[in-house]
Amino acid sequence: MWEFTSPKSIVFGEDALEHLKTIEGRRALIITDKVIKSLGIVEKVANYLKEAKFGVEIFDEVEPEPSKETVVNCAGHAKQFNPDWIVGLGGGSCIDVAKASWVLYERPDIQVEEISPLLTLGLRKKARLITIPTTSGTGSEATWAVVITNKAERRKMELASRELVADIVILDPQLPLSMPKSLVADTGMDALINGLEAYISQWRNNFSDSLAISAIQTILKYLPRSYKNNQDKEAKEKMHYAATMAGLAFSNSQICVAHAMGHALGALFKIPHGRSVAAVLICAMEYMAKAAMDRFRPLANAIGIKAETDEEALEKFMQALKNLFKEVNEPISIKELGIDWENLQSNLEDLVERAIASTGTISSPRVPTAEDYRKLFIYAYEGKTIDF
Repeated sequence: MWEFTSPKSIVFGEDALEHLKTIEGRRALIITDKVIKSLGIVEKVANYLKEAKFGVEIFDEVEPEPSKETVVNCAGHAKQFNPDWIVGLGGGSCIDVAKASWVLYERPDIQVEEISPLLTLGLRKKARLITIPTTSGTGSEATWAVVITNKAERRKMELASRELVADIVILDPQLPLSMPKSLVADTGMDALINGLEAYISQWRNNFSDSLAISAIQTILKYLPRSYKNNQDKEAKEKMHYAATMAGLAFSNSQICVAHAMGHALGALFKIPHGRSVAAVLICAMEYMAKAAMDRFRPLANAIGIKAETDEEALEKFMQALKNLFKEVNEPISIKELGIDWENLQSNLEDLVERAIASTGTISSPRVPTAEDYRKLFIYAYEGKTIDF
């Protein structure tokens, strides 16, 4: 038995932000970063909330790959302000901090790392959650997952609770128009990989499959356009919705080996999430495909690739991925991240330890051993074809 989990409401389309004027409450805490604030987006959101008679407070200290310390600091602000709505505004980092700090605000008796599907949090006694993504990638706005960095251990904590799914998601296609080209590519890759791993996960289901396939189709078609032309409004809108669909898919299926490896790389080498996962995707997919070959012909057909056999479908699909990576200037090997071989070798055991502890390991259709992960990191360094 599997429970499909989704936000209570997803508001999308032109002027979706105006929905904020209809929300009832007293105080709203907007959790964001200084870049989003500098673009005037925070002010716009705050003004809509003020039209709805809210008192508004802004926490804009979220950093990329956010730390446990930031979450604790944000929760302290929430305690002082006592909001009845938490608003996560920005990319995945801002939304993850909003989720985690919301937990600490409602449950000051627990630690960040204790957030787990096995722990009843009892949220919504003090506040509810609105998520407003300004990038088109992580899907965090629609998921029950949170990734927070433990700086002391150089480790990304993969946290989750079904209670963390937002009450309201607002998808306004105007917001991603401000993304720089490199961020379009990084976040687009993140969304694509979310969809791919949701589709291949051994915990996949009919509902996650439908969302994953639709997201993959959309991203393969529109990401190059979004990357090449920042004012292509149709491509931006399609990518924005596809990222949320991919988030819904993996939230109800699971991440796999590429995320496990990418989280390890990102934490140890301070690589942005989208790029770190992209750099290992080809090797990870080739490795997992050996236990899920039958998944690739339907997927290839869905994007217009004709193949007579599963093996041919896999080969052609992987080539399509490589072509996309080149088109949007994304790395297809760890070496292309600027990590030298000696540095990788000296951190190899730490990488393996972190990857094998990831939830992405156990949900993979082919579950890697520690030795498999050693080989995977080594093969992914040069982008060598998987032969084991």
